Amino acid sequence: MADQYDVIVIGAGPGGYIGAIRAAQLGQKTAIIDKEWLGGVCLNVGCIPSKALLKNAEVAELLRHRGKEFGFKFENLQLDYAAAVQRSRQVSTRLTKGVDFLMRKNKIDVHYGTAALTGRSTVEVTAKDGAKRTLTAKHIVIATGARPAPPAAFNVDGQKVITYREAILQEKLPASVVIIGAGPVGVEFGTVWNAYGAKVTIVEMLPTLVPREDEELGAELAKQFHKAGITAKTSTKVDKIEKTEGGVKVTVTGPAGTEVLEAEQALVAIGFRPNSENLGLEALGVTLDKGFIQVDDRLATNVPGLWAIGDVTGKTGWAHAASAQGVVCAENIAGHASVVLDYAFMPSAVYCHPQVASFGLTEKKAKEQGYEVKVAKYPFQANGKALGLGDYAGFVKIVTDAKYGEILGAHLIGPEVTELLPEFTLAHNLELTAEEIARNVHAHPSLSEIIMEAAHGLVGGYLTI
Repeated sequence: MADQYDVIVIGAGPGGYIGAIRAAQLGQKTAIIDKEWLGGVCLNVGCIPSKALLKNAEVAELLRHRGKEFGFKFENLQLDYAAAVQRSRQVSTRLTKGVDFLMRKNKIDVHYGTAALTGRSTVEVTAKDGAKRTLTAKHIVIATGARPAPPAAFNVDGQKVITYREAILQEKLPASVVIIGAGPVGVEFGTVWNAYGAKVTIVEMLPTLVPREDEELGAELAKQFHKAGITAKTSTKVDKIEKTEGGVKVTVTGPAGTEVLEAEQALVAIGFRPNSENLGLEALGVTLDKGFIQVDDRLATNVPGLWAIGDVTGKTGWAHAASAQGVVCAENIAGHASVVLDYAFMPSAVYCHPQVASFGLTEKKAKEQGYEVKVAKYPFQANGKALGLGDYAGFVKIVTDAKYGEILGAHLIGPEVTELLPEFTLAHNLELTAEEIARNVHAHPSLSEIIMEAAHGLVGGYLTI
């Protein structure tokens, strides 16, 4: 006899496990299935361990290059990159154990194995030892995420040509590396490896680093990377990757013509594919677009009782968006009041150095959409807390509708800007204007004052520059 549930979630990443918890909170008997681990890519080989490595990189950079500025002297300074990776694994393990506790606390049954839909309400789970188990539920949520899909011609082998998964786990620091792609994965690994002394070259086909962000953020990041010793080649295409005895040769073509870059490793940080194959979706008539599961505002597919959340929907690649989708999906399943997510205003956070964060429309997109735009920028070099930290590169840029004062977007680069962004997203959700942000008293000295100062630039004039 099959195990019976109200809700089955396939995939235990940040969308899946959060959705399962919310479903259980709303009185649904819930099960979750994953073929590998609780926490998904994010907690195990993505968001969380990479942030631990980035903290190590911050300390390494300080010790290697700025000790004199802060009054420290070192003789024979030694940096142990393997220890940094090991610490990142400990952080990851601690958090995944926390997810396991939450499953037990919320009485969610966890099944490990490969899942396949054998009907609208039936899932067959195949364990690693080949044992099969059948589960049934009124509602099934697909939260299987996505995986790297590097071009086949790049011949990824996991040693000399790698993806983020090998990069996050390897304990040996590459002496030199060519990173293909200047999105979040590329610039974050570039920050880590450069801080530990690796020679880093980033190749990006589009005109700026972090190309999905406002162009000014990409330009500022390139400037700061250059100061840090990272070579960034934008508007540059990778023609081929060849493996050599000592590493790789990457042939690229860009503004400087065709050149060959030699390094110990190449990190391919482009291309992702949804994990929607072999689930039985096609047989059930689920609508797919290039493998991405199509869903409505409720996160429902076109097949009653089947839902999808996270990267497999193609809505956005952010873990926090997947978690938000998990909550909304569970609430809709339970008939509980919920919200409609606005993906155009989903926060973006990149943890390179300096950090990059944004939400909403860029200045260029706002103008393209017909808005009369009013923009204010404020530099961190005028912020007392940033100066005290010795970390004052970057700025905050606010894009507003000149007619009504509506905040259309905010674009930040600088120290801890990923922590500053929620003030803007909350203001947007509550339909606050720049004047209301300017009138909000911010603690002094704090990095958050830069938001207030930028807002003053929109409503009455900058107060301190």
